[in-house]
Amino acid sequence: MEIWQAVALGILQGLTEFLPVSSSGHLELASRLFGIEEPDNLSFTIAVHLGTVMSTIVVFRSEIGRLLGSVLRFKNNSNARLAMFLLLSMLPILVVGLALRGPIESLFTGNIALVGTMLLVTAALLLFAGRATKRAARRQATPKPLTAGRALLVGTAQAAAVVPGLSRSGATISTGLMLGMKRDEVTRFSFLMLLIPVIGMNFLEALRGAPAGEASVGSAAIAAGFVTSFAIGVVACRWMIALVRKDRLAWFALYCAAVGVFSIVWSLAG
Repeated sequence: MEIWQAVALGILQGLTEFLPVSSSGHLELASRLFGIEEPDNLSFTIAVHLGTVMSTIVVFRSEIGRLLGSVLRFKNNSNARLAMFLLLSMLPILVVGLALRGPIESLFTGNIALVGTMLLVTAALLLFAGRATKRAARRQATPKPLTAGRALLVGTAQAAAVVPGLSRSGATISTGLMLGMKRDEVTRFSFLMLLIPVIGMNFLEALRGAPAGEASVGSAAIAAGFVTSFAIGVVACRWMIALVRKDRLAWFALYCAAVGVFSIVWSLAG
């Protein structure tokens, strides 16, 4: 792998992991359009995902510190309850990962029509969420708190987003907003939810070991992918927080709709 390809993949991973446009969908499209695809190399895959994990930790380091402090000291406070809700939100994706791993992996075969359809679903979710927040603002409705039930519903949205083209951040944030939660709270919850599944997934992949005949990727390319995904991830994460606060999700809905229509037309023409 060339360094520029590693950098391109790092940028793609860092941006699309946090922005509501689907990292998996864009990787499928990039693979078909430009011949840029994530190589079959365990070390590189773990490196770019670790980069986005580290960017989440950097942006939310204060919140993570408070969560860990409350859990380790067995305190019964809001941070301990948030930690419990985060664990509850992991149950749907755990079930999906254990029960449907094979069928899910079979979806990642360059099916551009599926990617386009799921991008249209992402666009619809973002538009519905925007309308829900506007209606709540007009009614001056009191934001609803995070509860165990809402944590499970947002977690279910995250589990559904394993399908390529359905944005994880778009699905989880939109679900939380449509449930009436505060913008800052649901955005923070969505990004903190990212940590456990990604760390767990990569840990399990590392235990399984590299497959026979995997592509060779040099240490310089691995380092470039990690650094790029980390740096871009920090920027994208902070940008997304600001966009949700300003209710700018409609722009991403339009983008996802346009790319979704393009993907479907492209697949039909091909």
